[in-house]
Amino acid sequence: MTVRSAICGVLFLAVPGVGAAAPAVAGDACAVNLGADLYSRYIWRGLDIAGTPSVQPSLSVACSGVELGVWGAYTLSNGASESDEVDFWLGYGRELGGGISLSALLTDYTFPNAGVDFFNFNNYDAVRDDSIPDPGAHTLELGLSVTGPESFPLTVSGSVNIYNDAGNNTYFELDYPVFVQGTELTLTCGATAGSADNPDYYGADNFAVIDLEVLATRSVALSETHSLPLTVGFILNPRAETANILVGVTF
Repeated sequence: MTVRSAICGVLFLAVPGVGAAAPAVAGDACAVNLGADLYSRYIWRGLDIAGTPSVQPSLSVACSGVELGVWGAYTLSNGASESDEVDFWLGYGRELGGGISLSALLTDYTFPNAGVDFFNFNNYDAVRDDSIPDPGAHTLELGLSVTGPESFPLTVSGSVNIYNDAGNNTYFELDYPVFVQGTELTLTCGATAGSADNPDYYGADNFAVIDLEVLATRSVALSETHSLPLTVGFILNPRAETANILVGVTF
C-alpha cells in the first residue's frame, strides 16, 4: 500500500502508511505500540498528498483485540503545510478459524493546518449565518478487511466515508505478499467507486482503478544486534496518469 499506508498501514496497506499498525488480534495481553516512518513522499491510495519528504509517527494501545491509536504525517519543509495530517483510529481484529482473520477499523481523518478548527465537528452541509459553508475538521471512515490463511494470504478490504463527505466516497483494495530471498513484496490494487457529489476526494466521479503498487521491504543490518526496515515502492495511478517511486525507513 502506500504512505498513509493513509492510514499508511493501519488496516489497509497504503503507501507507506502507507502508516500505522493493524488492529491487534484478540488476546489477553495489552500493549503500547509506537514508531515512526520516514518516506521520500507521502502517497495514499495512489494520491500524491505531499510532494516533499514526510515523517509519520504513530502511537497506539491494544488490548483484547481492540486498538486505539493516533497517526500523523508531517512534511519536512519550512512552516506548516495543509497536507499535514493527524488521524485517530479504533480497530478490532479476530481470528475466524482456518487461518482467516477479520479486522474492522473506524478512522477519523483531520488536517490541522487546513484552516478549520479542530473542535469543529460539523457535517459537510453545515452553514453559519444561514449561508456561509461551515464543514467540520473531521471525516469519518469505516473499513473492513479479511485476510486469508498462510497458504493464500490475500487481504481484501473496503472502506466508506460515513461522515463529512457529501459523496460518501468508497475505496476497495487487494493486497498480496510475496517473499523472495529475504525481501517481502506486497502487490496492491486499489479502486474507488467514484462520486458525482464529491469527485475531488479520489479524483473520480465513477469507478476507477487509482492505485497499483509494488512495495519491497527488507531489513538492512546496521550491526550484529540492530537492523533497519527499508521500503522501496513503485506506485501507479491509472486514473490520474501519474507514477511515483519512493523510499522509506521504519524506526
